[in-house]
Amino acid sequence: MQTTRVLHRQLQHLPPRAVSGSGAWITDEHGQRYLDACGGAAVSCLGHGHPEVLRAMHQQIDRLAYAHTSFFTTEVAEQLANHLVANAPAGMSHAYFVCGGSEAVEAALKLARQYFVEIGQPQRRHFIARRQSYHGNTLGALAVGGNAWRRAQFEPLLIEVEHVSPCYTYRDCAPDESPEQYGQRLLRELEAAIERLGGANVIAFVAETVGGATAGVLTPVPGYFKGVRQLCDRHGILLILDEVMCGMGRTGTLHACEQEGVAPDLLTIAKGLGGGYQPIGAVLAQGHLVAALAEGSGLFQHGHTYLGHAVACAAALAVQRVIERDQLLPAVRQRGLQLQQLLQAAFAEHPHVGDIRGRGLFWGLELVRERASKQCFDPALRLHARLKRAAMAQGLMVYPMGGTVDGRTGDHILLAPPFIVSEDETALIVQRLRAALDAALLEIL
Repeated sequence: MQTTRVLHRQLQHLPPRAVSGSGAWITDEHGQRYLDACGGAAVSCLGHGHPEVLRAMHQQIDRLAYAHTSFFTTEVAEQLANHLVANAPAGMSHAYFVCGGSEAVEAALKLARQYFVEIGQPQRRHFIARRQSYHGNTLGALAVGGNAWRRAQFEPLLIEVEHVSPCYTYRDCAPDESPEQYGQRLLRELEAAIERLGGANVIAFVAETVGGATAGVLTPVPGYFKGVRQLCDRHGILLILDEVMCGMGRTGTLHACEQEGVAPDLLTIAKGLGGGYQPIGAVLAQGHLVAALAEGSGLFQHGHTYLGHAVACAAALAVQRVIERDQLLPAVRQRGLQLQQLLQAAFAEHPHVGDIRGRGLFWGLELVRERASKQCFDPALRLHARLKRAAMAQGLMVYPMGGTVDGRTGDHILLAPPFIVSEDETALIVQRLRAALDAALLEIL
């Protein structure tokens, strides 16, 4: 193995060395081109090398690269906050800028707790979240996350969080239940958890609006989030929606919760916010939360060195302006429909594809050994890892994961191509994915 001093995620082999990117493609040091059908991790919404974003970053660097937020604000941070709040769910008044999704979730958890301390309800200490959720890899985010494999070795370090069932229609909706009835059953489970903890002791319910990497694009059933919102309001509990992966246009609307008809108290965003051009995330907060802090201690007792980094804000503002100007949200819906149709044509009858689910340009395929029983492949086979290798050999980047069902068993593929992906590139994604899946299955069947 080639020598490296980088502590890579995978220590048994060295990944290819990327040297350039353009549009939906990345090129490695050997000249091999890869069609980026997952945006890395649903990040690269404008693809790679967008000239207007690069220009905005250069202009900001020439003016000011960095100023610590305990001393200064910057014009570009103010502009970005104004832009985000103007397009945010109803009631949002402020944006708090961090460096990524995990930091955004950490900040949201701390802001939620401090809010209740400020208004004289310090007894509230519990968070409720969902199994098979993913909220990040810092300790607070990992604690509210519900993936057993990711949590296992760090369990002694994590705060105690109550976890309820995810909205996982393919596996958990009973044959005699309608989607709406299934949603009502989930709401009864959540209500029981609230009553068990005591509604006056719960800080917030934390959920991905559309489930992301851990379970492979779990879409909510009709009425589920409206019911969640009502439950939270009844008990004075905050609703924190995590749209780090599914937000900022990925599902066809700027915020995924728009399609659910709800506004959260805190909304975390990242990946598609800056499109990968700089590390950035944010928490969007309802005005009444910010007012409580302003009228109380007068500060948010939290912070990091690179909050509101000027170049990151410049990149994010440019990304969001391009999405708005070029009407890329309608493009996401249109291209997403094409992707859905192609996936259905290629995989609806595939003997080892159990479910195809998603919205916009955010799609998941759940893989099964046997369709009728929904039996999973043996985790020891590591089908998701084999599939990733096979896709890379085809010149295709997809995002396969294991542990889909319970953190240990199950495999899925996540697709999140850039908003600028062409019709021909979309067809090529599905063509290469079919070849990669067949190659990976050939190794184990």
